[in-house]
Amino acid sequence: MTIKTYLKGAAAGLALLSGTQAAMADGHGITVAYFLEWPMPFEYAKAKGMYDEALGMDVNWVSFDTGTAMSAAMASGDVQIAVSQGVPPFVVAASAGQDLQILDVAVSYSDNDNCVVREDLEIDKDSAGELAGKKVAVPLGTAAHFGFLKQMSHFGVELGSLEVVDMAPPDGAAALAQGSVDMACGWGGSLRRMKEHGNVLLTGAEKEELGILVFDVTSGPAGWVAENSETVSKFLAVTAKANDMWNSGEHTDEMLPVIAKDAGMDEADAAASLATFTFPGLDDQLGEKWLGGGAQDFMKGVADVFVESGSIDGALDSYADNVNAGPLTAAKGM
Repeated sequence: MTIKTYLKGAAAGLALLSGTQAAMADGHGITVAYFLEWPMPFEYAKAKGMYDEALGMDVNWVSFDTGTAMSAAMASGDVQIAVSQGVPPFVVAASAGQDLQILDVAVSYSDNDNCVVREDLEIDKDSAGELAGKKVAVPLGTAAHFGFLKQMSHFGVELGSLEVVDMAPPDGAAALAQGSVDMACGWGGSLRRMKEHGNVLLTGAEKEELGILVFDVTSGPAGWVAENSETVSKFLAVTAKANDMWNSGEHTDEMLPVIAKDAGMDEADAAASLATFTFPGLDDQLGEKWLGGGAQDFMKGVADVFVESGSIDGALDSYADNVNAGPLTAAKGM
C-alpha cells in the first residue's frame, strides 16, 4: 500500500465519520485519549483525580498508539479530547474535512521523535543516500511521518526508491530489532528501543534548523468544544497547573514516580524522556510563537509538505479556524 493510498483512505473515513458526532459525552463524563510510554505532568493530575474533581464528572482515559487513531476516535464520537496529539495527524484530519480544533500546546520535543537506521548498515547523515532501496517503518500521518519526509527531502532520497511500510512505533521498534526493516521512525519508549539497534541521522537541534519542529497539542471536535467550553477550560486549567508544578522543579520527587507509573515506565526512563520535553506556560502558549499565529502557520507548512510528497490530495487555504484559544484564555482565570 502506498503512503497516498493509506492517507486518502484514512481521510475518506474521517470525512464520513466527522458527521457522526452525535454520540458524544452523555453529561456524566468524558473520554480522553493519551499515549502510554509518553510521560507528562498531566499524568500526575490524572492519577490524583484532579481532572475528575475540577470537572465534577468522571474522566475516562483511553490509550492510543498513534495520533491518526485519536482523530478517528474523535470523529466517531468515542473520544472528546485528545492529549498530546501530534500536529501532522491533526493536519491530515483537518485537511480531510474533520472539524478539529487545537486547544493548547501540550509539549515540544524535537529530540524525542526521530528515525533510526539499523546499526549494521552504518549509514549516517554523510551517507544517507545509501538509504535508497531500503525498507522503512513509518507511522503514516504522524509527526514522525512529517519528520521522515523532511529528512528524506533534505538528504535528496527519492521516496519512490524506498519501501515504506505503515507501522505504529512499537511495531516499528520490534521490526528494527528483528532486522526486518532498515529504518524505523517513532517516538517515546519506542524510539528509545529503536536506538538500542541503530542511530539517528539528525539530532533534534539539526532537525529544528531544517524547520522540523516537533510539538503535540490537546485537541477536540469543534462542535463538542463549542457546546462544552467551560468543561474544556477546566480541563486545560488542570493541565496547566500540573505543568507549572513540574516546571517549577520543586515537585519532581513527588511527581516523577506517579507519572512514570501512569505512563507504564520505570522512573529512570521516564526521567530521561521528560528531560527532552518542554511544557510551555499559558502565556507562552497564547503568544505569537504558538497559538497566536505560529501553530497556524506551521500547520499550513506541514500540509503543504504532505501535498508535495503526494501523501494527501490537498491542503486548506488556512488553518486559522482549527485553533481555538478561547478555552485556554478562560483557563487563565481559573
